[in-house]
Amino acid sequence: MTTTSDRTAEPAGATGAPEPVEATPAADVATTTAPHDVPASGAPARPAVRPTTAASGEQEPGPRVDVPALHDVLLGRWPQWRAKARERATDPTFWKDESLSMDEHRERVLEQMRLLASEPDHQTWLAFPERLGGGDSPGANLAGFEELTLADPSLQIKAGVQWGLFASAILHLGTPEQQDRLLPAAMDLSVPGAFAMTETGHGSDVASIGTTATYDPQTQEFVIHTPFRAAWKDYLGNAAVHATAATVFAQLVTGGVNYGVHCFYVPIRDPKTMEFLPGVGGEDDGLKGGLRGVDNGRLHFTQVRIPRTDLLARYGQVAPDGTYTSSIDSPGRRFFTMLGALVQGRVSLDGAAITASKVGLAIATRYGAERRQFTGASPVDEIVLLDYATHRRRLFPRIAETYAMHFAHDRLLDLFDDVFSGRSDTPESREDLETMAAALKATSTDFVLKTLQECREACGGAGFLTENRITSLRADLDVYATFEGDNTILLQLVAKRLVSDYGKALGKQVKTGQGMARFVVDQAVDKLLHRTPLRRAAQTLTDVATRSGGRLDTATQRELLSDRVATKVEEVALALRPAQKASPERAQEIFDDHQVALIDAARSHAELVRWELFTEALGKIEDAETRRVLRWVRDLYALTVIERDLAWFLLNGRLSAQRGRAVTAEIDALLRRLRPHVLDLVDAWGLGPDHLRAKIATGAEKERQDEARAYYARQRAEGTAPVSEKALRRRTA
Repeated sequence: MTTTSDRTAEPAGATGAPEPVEATPAADVATTTAPHDVPASGAPARPAVRPTTAASGEQEPGPRVDVPALHDVLLGRWPQWRAKARERATDPTFWKDESLSMDEHRERVLEQMRLLASEPDHQTWLAFPERLGGGDSPGANLAGFEELTLADPSLQIKAGVQWGLFASAILHLGTPEQQDRLLPAAMDLSVPGAFAMTETGHGSDVASIGTTATYDPQTQEFVIHTPFRAAWKDYLGNAAVHATAATVFAQLVTGGVNYGVHCFYVPIRDPKTMEFLPGVGGEDDGLKGGLRGVDNGRLHFTQVRIPRTDLLARYGQVAPDGTYTSSIDSPGRRFFTMLGALVQGRVSLDGAAITASKVGLAIATRYGAERRQFTGASPVDEIVLLDYATHRRRLFPRIAETYAMHFAHDRLLDLFDDVFSGRSDTPESREDLETMAAALKATSTDFVLKTLQECREACGGAGFLTENRITSLRADLDVYATFEGDNTILLQLVAKRLVSDYGKALGKQVKTGQGMARFVVDQAVDKLLHRTPLRRAAQTLTDVATRSGGRLDTATQRELLSDRVATKVEEVALALRPAQKASPERAQEIFDDHQVALIDAARSHAELVRWELFTEALGKIEDAETRRVLRWVRDLYALTVIERDLAWFLLNGRLSAQRGRAVTAEIDALLRRLRPHVLDLVDAWGLGPDHLRAKIATGAEKERQDEARAYYARQRAEGTAPVSEKALRRRTA
């Protein structure tokens, strides 16, 4: 495979002298807006063709996209499982029904879950051990699981609660004996379960939860107890109605010593009557802003006793006499190891957010390719929305960023599978996975909400109709920003890792030609790329774009984005250093003064990772013309990131004012260049009508527009068109 530093990975023109911009007049691209024939699933069936001009129907010069081949690349490492899950999403049995009440929706999703559990190939069991009927393939499991978003986000989340949280807690935190005893019922859904970690008073700060599990050596039982209202377990999927058991996180206390948060298997309802068991209570969270098919609820415990053997004991054990032992001596490392075992929730949310972004952008782009508004060069023909610069600005950069997110998520799945399959399960690889998952989940779930809102507005009033999917999808995805860790907290985790690595490098007095901060950033990205250190040009802090002839080529993009992260990390790391020797009160003040900068550095790091992985992915595209178009997409992503943070580049002397203005001009040129290819880029995602289920993305708008145009053309040809008042005034003037 070609590395990102190998120039042969890109076609001629990727670096060096600027290429001429193919500025296509708006009138010349009108015929590229015809709806594409997209089947219910898989890649579009039509052959890849070059765009044609409206005037002559002749081929335009320039590349074309091999849509089927690109679609196959985008299916990733487990294409058969992703394709099967996507095909399932075309089955109306699994679709979201917007007409249902909350209670009806919940029952429908439960029945869908039963169908998933009964499928012959048991795709939902792929992550579980082969000895129990699973596939020992955690990456393949998530690749398919993410596609449930296409059917109904409520189904994706409820499935995630059952198999990705409840059952996975047993798998990753339990011993082999506990797995054999408890997993089969969780896998086949005979025991619906809840994942009881979050409390009303503590969400992201899991270490401070209030629920206790106190060991009683006389009966060899743990006593699960909720000492106050803020310690109620809250927002738990399955807890309101369907769960009969829960994996409960609580402070383990034995012999008067608190050994920190551990996980316990706790029955909560009688499976026959579905009434709470003695000592267990709860409430329904009720109507939410979205995900109405998930029965979120609250649980509390009053001196509930469970056997000692129901402590999920992979990382911590309590002997019959109450003696605590663990293979991990450090309480802090033990805690993070247990939480890290459940990182797949963040990985899957990143993938689901990307899938939802594709749905919204596919709907808005296809509608924008057909919807006409206002006359322009022609006094009679209205202009297609995508031929307006503002509309291209709304959608195309987000399509580019979605491609960048897609390729980064593919690598995240690789890392996840390497760790959880056991091929590369080391403390360092787990830390790398957690850092990358936090960075990508936090930024992608933020991105999808903004993208769906932009898509809604780009579709006008039609985008506000529930039948066109976007508003409902946004409501369901809203909570993803706080699922599995609040995004701000996750970005803070990422930044602390970068700052910590910088501090370690500083302590070791690492000597590099580019400085310690740049060394740390390069190493962090390189580990995610699974490559040797990238070759980089020497850093030039003043107007680095000068040597490229005014064009931000590949090397310059890398340099600008890498240097931005390195500088931000170094500045915040040095600013936080005094906190190490300060009083707790002063240390908190110092941290508070720089928290915003800390988050900003983490977000910049996520954008750099996506750029590097997009650039690496270009080498996987065999068709030269497709690769060329995708390189333009990569360039658009890079320039969009730079423009978004242009003030930083200008204030820190990385770009001159003149070059800063050129960034915007270059983006506009790329938008025009990509205009003939945008439907191909969207089609390559493989989302057909049964995936989108939006009336405005079916070609119906084109039929309406063609009917209207034919009507007026016939009037003009027959001479029956009424004369406009303006024309009459001109005649009589």
